[in-house]
Amino acid sequence: MPTLKEVEFYLRGLWLLFKQDPSGFSYLDLSDRGAMRSFWAILWALPAILISFAWWRLLYLQGRPEGTETGAVFFFRLALVEASNWLFPLILLGVLCWTIGIGEKFASMVVVTNWLALPVSYSYGLLVLLMMFVPGLAGIVALLWFLLMITVIAALFRIMRMVVGEQLLMVSTIVLILLVPSMIIAELLERYLGVYPG
Repeated sequence: MPTLKEVEFYLRGLWLLFKQDPSGFSYLDLSDRGAMRSFWAILWALPAILISFAWWRLLYLQGRPEGTETGAVFFFRLALVEASNWLFPLILLGVLCWTIGIGEKFASMVVVTNWLALPVSYSYGLLVLLMMFVPGLAGIVALLWFLLMITVIAALFRIMRMVVGEQLLMVSTIVLILLVPSMIIAELLERYLGVYPG
């Protein structure tokens, strides 16, 4: 598992790439091994993920009769949804990369996508905490959530442009594949697994 120092190193690399500084690549392990190790970002994001699970449980119970209980199965199902959010877009991205002949870039894309998900998870977790403990700020939190989404899109676009070059149509397609399918699949899975609020 990467140490905290390594994680800081990776995040600095992402920040430099976001600023369009090619030196950011030197902070990241873009090899196949680095791509596999980048999945440790899931474990590093676990506290933020658990916060979102707790909030989702509250939303779920609000739409259920009083006395409804949720146990380990409920959280296991949420974990399945979370895993699909991490893996399904990357699978689609891999298919795209090999279809259009840029398979050699796939490992780099996995690395930047996984480690970028780490600060995004904690930003989302912070917004969830605000919703849980200061519900009166719902309007402000909604605005901050929208700004977070815009920031994620911009960051993915700028970083992927550094990875694949100035091919704006390709970069746009990559960003769409990383964001849109996960949202669709997440809702479908939540409904299918019976953990959708309402």
